[in-house]
Amino acid sequence: MESGPKTSAQLFSDILKLQNKGSLPPVDDWNPPLCENVQMKISRDGKWYFMDSPIGREKMVSLFSTVLRFDEDGNYYLVTPVEKIKIEVEDKPFVIVTYQKEIKNDKEVFLFKTNVGDIVLLDTLDKLRVEIDKNTQEPSPYLKVRKNLEGLISRNVFYQLVDESYERDKELFIKSNDKEFLLGRLD
Repeated sequence: MESGPKTSAQLFSDILKLQNKGSLPPVDDWNPPLCENVQMKISRDGKWYFMDSPIGREKMVSLFSTVLRFDEDGNYYLVTPVEKIKIEVEDKPFVIVTYQKEIKNDKEVFLFKTNVGDIVLLDTLDKLRVEIDKNTQEPSPYLKVRKNLEGLISRNVFYQLVDESYERDKELFIKSNDKEFLLGRLD
């Protein structure tokens, strides 16, 4: 490990070396030491920052997202075999920016796209959840992107899902892969 602070280009290069063609690196298998001289952050709107400067290169952000891990200590880390970097995440590390419906295996399914290009199939009941703020009653809808990493469904996408929903017993649902997903209550 280098003694001085890494640049974003060095981090990018290190991660690029780890990429397997078309698959995510095995970040759960790695337990490197913590590198404490780097500050990174993901804002609620999905923007990434390195040393308080926005990362403008989409390819770099997308690559960083592939080595992101959420640990039992409640922190997010970028992880390589040789080091891990703690990353501050204001809400969730991904933002769901769009969706589409398709027919797969004769079932209508929702496919969501994240701000870093991940495509997520809404197929199991543990994938979608909506938290309601006790003070403002504002919904915060989340979609599991992979393992224990979630994405905040953007307000625009959530409103579109509400338009797609159906009501039963004062609750709104969408259906994907023959499973019902609760969006909220009508009170």
